[in-house]
Amino acid sequence: MKALRAISLHKHLLAPTNRKLASNPFHISSQSIQYPNFSRQFYRRFGSEAPSLSFEAPNGGKDSSPDGKSPKIWTVYDPLSGRMSTQKVGPGGGGGEEFEAETQKGLSGFENGVEETSEQRTYGSVKKAKSGVTERVSFGDIVGYKKKTKKIKACWVCSSCGYTDGQWWGMCRSCDAQGTMREFSEGDAIVGGGGSKINGSGFLEKAGTWLPKPEDQVLPMRLKDVKRGVSHPDWRISLPGLFGEEVGRVLGGGLVPGSLVLVGGDPGIGKSTLVLQIAALIAEGCDLGGAAPVLYVSGEESVEQIGSRADRMNIGTEELFLYPSTDIQDIVNKAQLMSPRALIIDSIQTVYLNDVTGSPGGLTQVKECTSALLRFAKKTNIPVLLIGHVTKSGEIAGPRALEHIVDVVLYLEGEKCSSHRLLRSVKNRFGSTDELGVFEMSQLGLQAVLNPSEMFLSEEYLGSDVLAGSAIAVTMDGSRSFLIEIQALCVPGSSTISRQVNGIQMSRADMIISVLMKQAGLSLQENAIFLNVVSGITLTDTAGDLAVAVAICSSFLEFPIPNNIAFIGEIGLAGELRSVPRMDKRIHTVAKLGYKKCVIPKSAEKSLGVSAYEGMETVACKNLKEVINKVFLIH
Repeated sequence: MKALRAISLHKHLLAPTNRKLASNPFHISSQSIQYPNFSRQFYRRFGSEAPSLSFEAPNGGKDSSPDGKSPKIWTVYDPLSGRMSTQKVGPGGGGGEEFEAETQKGLSGFENGVEETSEQRTYGSVKKAKSGVTERVSFGDIVGYKKKTKKIKACWVCSSCGYTDGQWWGMCRSCDAQGTMREFSEGDAIVGGGGSKINGSGFLEKAGTWLPKPEDQVLPMRLKDVKRGVSHPDWRISLPGLFGEEVGRVLGGGLVPGSLVLVGGDPGIGKSTLVLQIAALIAEGCDLGGAAPVLYVSGEESVEQIGSRADRMNIGTEELFLYPSTDIQDIVNKAQLMSPRALIIDSIQTVYLNDVTGSPGGLTQVKECTSALLRFAKKTNIPVLLIGHVTKSGEIAGPRALEHIVDVVLYLEGEKCSSHRLLRSVKNRFGSTDELGVFEMSQLGLQAVLNPSEMFLSEEYLGSDVLAGSAIAVTMDGSRSFLIEIQALCVPGSSTISRQVNGIQMSRADMIISVLMKQAGLSLQENAIFLNVVSGITLTDTAGDLAVAVAICSSFLEFPIPNNIAFIGEIGLAGELRSVPRMDKRIHTVAKLGYKKCVIPKSAEKSLGVSAYEGMETVACKNLKEVINKVFLIH
């Protein structure tokens, strides 16, 4: 534009000698054939709306006029006729001579290059924003290139956990790691260790291509054809022995072929010990027609360490194979060649896929590895057991989708100061999630507990005052009933009136204390009350309300409760006793453990019928006042 502005201010451009050209304030001036392309370039730049410009040929140009003065050559585009004409004007301002050859040449170049007038052009080259492809463009004597480019969307991926963000924050907002965010573009491709290409988000374009493929094409099948020839009792892999029966109850009757089971728990709780014992039972195959190989893959311990634990637990099966590896592709290839009865991975946070971004244990790695093992289990019908770590909040480490991918999720719980362990089923596609397995950790591994109630009861002292403030409650966990001991302590005249609760919901305890003060007439306003559940478990069943209330009354009245009485019932706000589900099974457990008396709600007496339990008396009460009169009656 500066050049054009300088040209427009030149004094030769305003010469009034040519009336034909004076009507247009600006014309294009050039030497005869030396500058024919300037007009075509200018037209391509501005189109038909461009004003006519005048340009004087440089001094170096030559002309054959007899007087030695350089004539002026004018190239003019007439927008009305759509033609370009070149005229030669003498020094005296005479008429012009048109050069038709130049006109035709200019028009030929104009016709070749005027088709795409909507794109943005620059002199020397013509560029168009596309996808990066360069295209050759010709305008007569002008040869250029236009480059198709587009805006590329970029994202930032954490190399530690796989978290993806649209912009850079300096740190990962998921795992709070510093300097782990890497920039990736949609068009970028990263070649993995196995030669497969992955995109910036780290997912495989062709995931699982190395997995075994079925020989025949899978077609839809009728439901009755699927069930035909399948014996449900023999379909599952049974686990013999007391330990196997306890684990099989939680699994729903045994291990399902082709299932993916995830076992979680706190560090040092006994996850590896539990899975090693299960692997030994499957390898022995006492109820499966003989021994079969089981592959135990460890990414945390060496083969020698696992062998030392097996010797301590007296595991000597010959069909249990150990293999230290953390590469999923290598593990699947080994398992495909061996064709084991079961595959164990210890743990899922240590394995990785070469073609997935992120370090082992990251969100992306854990999810992709679990998906690969799930496909392997479904295609080969081999059950896979995974061990998973847990976070500080008690949840399994990794993405929440991990629990959605697997078929069964088991949690191994227990206090570090206690030798007892509880195995719960949080998710089970092949059975109930209400079952509970009780074990005790010993030198030989986990042992099944025949009488689970004994772990929740303290030592009994007959005729001693230490039983004041202690009551026995009967709760249900799944299909099993447990007897737990609840302790209460009332301290009168305390400087600070407080309530400390351990193992019971604070809101539930406040409600029971308020009902005792209002409906039973106990003056607990100036007493500090402490409640505790023995063995550190949490009481969530409302059937323990009556035992909590009786324990508080025993401590407040300083009257010991006989050690052969159990309490079952829920307390309402009016002080009434309400029935709870599965009352018959609870009472049967109490009678089996040798208790002589059981206090139950009056409404539950009709549902039990007239059948009396051998050696045990049931006491039916309507409200708390009636319970206090019958239990704390002094003969």
